[in-house]
Amino acid sequence: MSADMNLKDHIRSIPDFPKPGILFYDISTLLAHAKAWHETVERVATIARKYKPDMIAGIESRGFLLAAPLAMALGTGFLMLRKKGKLPGITVRHTYSLEYGTDTIEIQKDAFKPGARVLLVDDLLATGGTLAAAVTLLESSGAVVPAAACIIELTFLEGRKKLSVPVEALLQYDS
Repeated sequence: MSADMNLKDHIRSIPDFPKPGILFYDISTLLAHAKAWHETVERVATIARKYKPDMIAGIESRGFLLAAPLAMALGTGFLMLRKKGKLPGITVRHTYSLEYGTDTIEIQKDAFKPGARVLLVDDLLATGGTLAAAVTLLESSGAVVPAAACIIELTFLEGRKKLSVPVEALLQYDS
């Protein structure tokens, strides 16, 4: 790992996306820079190892981008949390409230054995609603969720307050 690499240098800020007044932190530029992306995965792997996960769960869709290589780096399985109707076979779902309505996430019923340690991963922690719903879904399905990890945390939105598990973020933005 390279402690001197500033990963924020590889994240582009896009004003007024997806709507006016929102400043979007775009990881596309991080993904496109091979050394910075490798460094990101290595730093999250270092964090993840202390939780001794059996599996890494990624939230659709950008969470998959981090969860899959992280699972490979740690030698664990990879679990997809997807929107309703996207997974084949028997699924377990959880519906949760959003600012303007509801959403539903699912996992395959046989995705892990009861008691498996499943580290939850996403690219961004904002308001915390989706991550909190994912923790609820995993735990109600028999997983032990020791923590959640993300690349970016928007601290000013206080999303970690909604989570019942520790949260690890590589980068924090205060506005």
